[in-house]
Formats: sequence, C-alpha cells, structure tokens
Amino acid sequence: MVRSMNPGHWMLILLIFISSQSSCFARTATTYFQLKVYHFQTTEQEQVIDRFLEKAYLPAMHRLGFKEIAIFKPIDNKDKADKLVYVFSSSANLEKYANLDVDVLKDKRYQASGKEYLEAAYNHPPYSRIETILMKAFEGMPLLSLPKLSSDKSERVYELRSYEAPTEKLSANKISMFNNGEIDIFKKLNFNAVFYGQVIAGSTMPNLIYLTTFENMTERDAHWKAFGPLYKPMADLPQYQNNVSKNVTTLCRPTDYSDI
Repeated sequence: MVRSMNPGHWMLILLIFISSQSSCFARTATTYFQLKVYHFQTTEQEQVIDRFLEKAYLPAMHRLGFKEIAIFKPIDNKDKADKLVYVFSSSANLEKYANLDVDVLKDKRYQASGKEYLEAAYNHPPYSRIETILMKAFEGMPLLSLPKLSSDKSERVYELRSYEAPTEKLSANKISMFNNGEIDIFKKLNFNAVFYGQVIAGSTMPNLIYLTTFENMTERDAHWKAFGPLYKPMADLPQYQNNVSKNVTTLCRPTDYSDI
C-alpha cells in the first residue's frame, strides 16, 4: 500500500527538482567588453575628442558604474590619414551597453561638460566616424585584469591584436587554442593581458581581440621573443591549423587621463 505524502513533502521535492534543473542551465559568470573607436583626421578634432573623453565621458561613465576605462592611441597615428582613439570599457551586464546611450544623456553634468563635442555643427564634426565593437570574455580569462606597470604612461606600449578567421568554426577553434594553453603562456611570461574577447558585434567577424601591455617597447620585443619557443609546439598541432586569416596588430600608448 502506497502512503500519500503531505503537502510539505511534495513542496520539498518540487524545490529540489527546480533547483537541479536551474543548475543544469546556469551560465558561468562572464564579462562583456566594449571597444569604441574614434576615427579622425585633424589635430583640432583630436583635441576636441580628448577634452570630451577626459572632462565629460569618463566622469559620466564612472557615475554609471563603469570602472577601469582605458583610452589609448596608435603610436603611428601621426603618420596616417585615418587616425584613431580607442576607448575600452567592461561590464558584467550586457544590458548596460544596450542602455548606455540613453542613460548617459540623462546626466546633466555630462551634457554641460561635453557641450563642445555634443553640440558640434554638422559641417564641423569632431570625428569622421565612430566604430563600436562588443565582445564577450574568453572562458580562460573571464574577468578584466589590470596591468601591473610602473613606467610612465608615455613609455608604455599597449598591443591590441585582432585575429579574424575564415569561418565561425575556425574562430571558435582559435578561441579554444587560447583557452587551452595560449593564455597560460601569456601568463607565464607576464604579458600583462588586460582582456581576451570574442567579438559578438563588430564590422569584421568572425573575430577575436585581445590587449597585452608592456613597460616600454624594449620589454615588448623581449616578451615576444620569449613567446615563440613556448608557442611553437602548440601552433604546430594539426587541430589548430588555418584558424586565423588576418592578424591586425596595433601598437598604442595610453593617454595621460586613461584609467588603465
């Protein structure tokens, strides 16, 4: 004869079942990154962008809860017609980026401090275009890591690398390569990596982007020289062939007002 359970027992069983199902579908905590790229041509435009970022944008982002924002520029900017400024930020909540444009405009201090930039005339813009790239952190390094550097910012080298792949599957293969050994090599050699991100929205996809940082150019060159022998055995493995179709390397320096 089967005994009937009281309501309390049934409720306990139901809660255990729901908990077990929830754990099956629980997602590992991760971080989302935004890389905002300003394209400009003139020194005047650069000065307007700098004043806006330092006096209006960074303080407003901080008030919205964004921390450790990096602003850096290519070392060879002066030699190029299309000059760049990179603005990097991170958040554990992707929705914060979806609402960012609306939220920041609610900030009256932001509007007042950024008036020169925000109310620029149509025939005198402070930039030619703005590019926005959204990324998701690799499992091998799910959180932002602040670089441990002691040199002056004017001497530091920030190396931004973009690896495009022929297909989505091969891009996932390259990310797996990072998660299963390549990140460990960077850590062992103290490359001071800030982030590794899979591009989830951007102009060139499939793609991944990462940022390593160095005290100066001499240290940067020495690190890459040491990297080769440790990386080669992994790079020669059959399962990791042909997973990068284009590598774009940009050497940069942080601005004096950058958080990182």
